[in-house]
Amino acid sequence: MADAEKPKTIAVSERERKLLEMIRALGFGEISIYVADGQPVRAEEIKKSMKL
Repeated sequence: MADAEKPKTIAVSERERKLLEMIRALGFGEISIYVADGQPVRAEEIKKSMKL
């Protein structure tokens, strides 16, 4: 197997793990993510949007 085909292991921080859990629990919708120093610091789930 060539190096390009090998799966890479990525260490996930606690903040990233929480973000992944939030995304998986969402199902569908929209999330705004605020990032500082390469790490997510806040994620906001859009609750209601209405097109008129």
